[in-house]
Amino acid sequence: MRILVAEDDAITRRLLHAHLTKWGHEIVMCSDGAEAWQVLTREEAPRLVILDWMMPGMDGVTICREIRKAEKHAYVYIILLTAKTRKEDVVEGLEAGADDYIAKPFDSHELRVRVRAGSRIIGLQEDLMAALAASDHQATHDALTGIWNRKAILDRMNAELARAKREGSRVGVVVADLDHFKRVNDSFGHLAGDAVLREVVNRPTTSMRPYDVLGRYGGEEFLMVLPDCNSDTCRAVAERLRYLLTEKPLVTSEGVFHVTMSFGVALVDGGNGLDPDTAIKRADEALYRAKNSGRNRVEVWHEQDSPPEECFATCQI
Repeated sequence: MRILVAEDDAITRRLLHAHLTKWGHEIVMCSDGAEAWQVLTREEAPRLVILDWMMPGMDGVTICREIRKAEKHAYVYIILLTAKTRKEDVVEGLEAGADDYIAKPFDSHELRVRVRAGSRIIGLQEDLMAALAASDHQATHDALTGIWNRKAILDRMNAELARAKREGSRVGVVVADLDHFKRVNDSFGHLAGDAVLREVVNRPTTSMRPYDVLGRYGGEEFLMVLPDCNSDTCRAVAERLRYLLTEKPLVTSEGVFHVTMSFGVALVDGGNGLDPDTAIKRADEALYRAKNSGRNRVEVWHEQDSPPEECFATCQI
């Protein structure tokens, strides 16, 4: 455990350092409150802090208040070290934000127990944060492929469309669908189909821009959101992804597969205030045109285009 110790008395400082290092802790030692606060404002500041109450620069109680005002995501456990042992002083320190206190001159056994309690509290919070992060990941990511799930990718698209409307920028919305994917499941089984989907996702994610997002929209259908791009850029991104799938077969634990993918692209101008449903519909229309035109291709929706009504009925995925 990394522990920050702020103590202006040199003898007490050496004693604290000797005990804490003997118990296996990594110590960040400060000789006054101002130095301690400077360390605590850093990104990787220690999570357990032992503060002397009376110090030059900033006293321990002031630092307690500043730590609690900062409202850091990761909790900082504070032990106040003080010669003030009156009930009123203890109450003041705890109300300022301290979690515990040790009276001077300190007893090494008491110090060890109180530090152990603080370490346990921090460990429990880290476990809780990890569990919450895992829960959030499960709620927003597809269990099979690990990318954004349907709800999450639609939320990301809505957010980008709203931003584009505010800033007058443009967003590319791409719907992509594996060609003849049903044949993989029918011929080789669903385990093979799952392996293909996982490998399909691995290829495009290695070449997308850092701010592009990809999600699983349906069974073998994917949705991509491409912020700040024009029609040529959207087509180029889709063409690159299409090429990545066709340049070499997919090697999976269930065998080697040759697959292709069709793409429908719709460019949304934020100034037009296009709603999300219409954006998806346009990308879908372009996708169905790609399917009806032979598959393994990219089609872009244009304002002058009028997709045939029979497209949705005749297109075989």
